[in-house]
Amino acid sequence: MDLTIVIPTYNEAQNLPLLVDALLNLKIHDVRSSLIIVDDNSPDGTGQIAMELKGIWGNRVNVIQQAGKMGLGSAYLRGFRAALDQGAELIAQMDADFSHDPAVLRAMLEKIETADLVIGSRYMPGGGIDRQWSWHRKALSIFANRFVIPVILGLKTCDATSGYRLWRRETLLGINPWHRVHTNNYAFQTEMALLAERLGFKISEVPIFFHERTKGASKMTLQVKIGTILTVIGLYWRYRRKISKG
Repeated sequence: MDLTIVIPTYNEAQNLPLLVDALLNLKIHDVRSSLIIVDDNSPDGTGQIAMELKGIWGNRVNVIQQAGKMGLGSAYLRGFRAALDQGAELIAQMDADFSHDPAVLRAMLEKIETADLVIGSRYMPGGGIDRQWSWHRKALSIFANRFVIPVILGLKTCDATSGYRLWRRETLLGINPWHRVHTNNYAFQTEMALLAERLGFKISEVPIFFHERTKGASKMTLQVKIGTILTVIGLYWRYRRKISKG
């Protein structure tokens, strides 16, 4: 089974070499893994480090350099397209700052055998959030996942804002986000989950503990979080009517 892991980066020079090493040394039976790093023109040299890692790991690491800071959604869509073009059967996505434990991929790969999409969930039983999170970040995340998303959007998924996911090739092709998705900030994660659920794909979740980063600076400021929630609320108007495949 071919697994491609898409990792968007912006100013992750300290974390990226450690994450690449952890992922490519993770032994998973009958799974061949490779990485696609999509760098948003990081001023700290992350893109150059990614190219150096490609020189070390060869064809197990591919690098896409964006022309500017084009946003999370743009990075994932380019990474997903590249993964599909190179024949990946399974496509994972995760943060570059070690907030997502690489070892959880084993549990996600077990779940994907009977699902179309697996999400690493902080809010299902067994999941959790690092105590070092600021109170406003924790409050806004809980507000989004426990009220805005289930009540306004009607999603059943416990953690529709999670960025730790494992997709089947057929699911991404069925959603066709290159033509359907309109968000580019962190609400991209919610829109993708909403499309998957509305189009009838089976979503399973596995519990994860979300670790606070120990290196580099978080991009999730209060302003960004509030802007994301407002964008998520706006999805109601876009998807208030039934959508269909194709």
